[in-house]
Amino acid sequence: MTKTALVTGGTRGIGHAISLGLQQAGFSVVATYHGNEDAAQKFRDETGCAAVKFDVADYAACEQAVQQIEKDHGPIEVLVNNAGITRDGMLHKMAKESWHEVIETNLTSCFNMCRLIVPGMRERSYGRIINISSINGQKGQFGQTNYSAAKAGMLGFTKALAMEVAAKGVTVNAICPGYIETDMTAGMKQEVLDSIIRQIPVTRMGKPDEIADLVCFLASPKAAFITGATIAANGGQYMV
Repeated sequence: MTKTALVTGGTRGIGHAISLGLQQAGFSVVATYHGNEDAAQKFRDETGCAAVKFDVADYAACEQAVQQIEKDHGPIEVLVNNAGITRDGMLHKMAKESWHEVIETNLTSCFNMCRLIVPGMRERSYGRIINISSINGQKGQFGQTNYSAAKAGMLGFTKALAMEVAAKGVTVNAICPGYIETDMTAGMKQEVLDSIIRQIPVTRMGKPDEIADLVCFLASPKAAFITGATIAANGGQYMV
């Protein structure tokens, strides 16, 4: 029987690559999105996967969506918490809304989705949860106290939840991508990109497929002995 994988923020960028990779690995993939209707429709047309619109920062919306997804597609056995936003700015100038929006979308969403999906995984004695954090959650970043805090929080969340569910056959791991080639980075000035690449020992940015491959491995039976781990995929830019 085909297993169902849910990828939050799964219609664009790294999330799109993850959704496609899991589909190619044999999963029935459902991606979530919040605002970009055009990208969601393009994703549906290209992949044939379902794309469901709701706000992962809203617990009630998550609850309704998860119930409908499991009704339509079966139990969610792989959850990838990938949804994220940025609202950059120096702390002394940061609006409180910029703090709360980033924390709620990037971190509280992990609680929302896991709180709703983990009970079923525990009952079935099987599950894979992969949280997409960031290099900036490990090392910090100028102008990103909100984002870095949220992404660092995901790492602590990952470790604590991994302890709670390990005996139930559920693994929980985190991936910390570095700078990845996406539409967002493609819009950056070349001199900025060059300065970033000079900081990366492998002398290039990562590709979305390289993050997707890691997710697919962690979602597979081959990764059953890996839990509570933080895997850095940053080309050597930050080593811990």
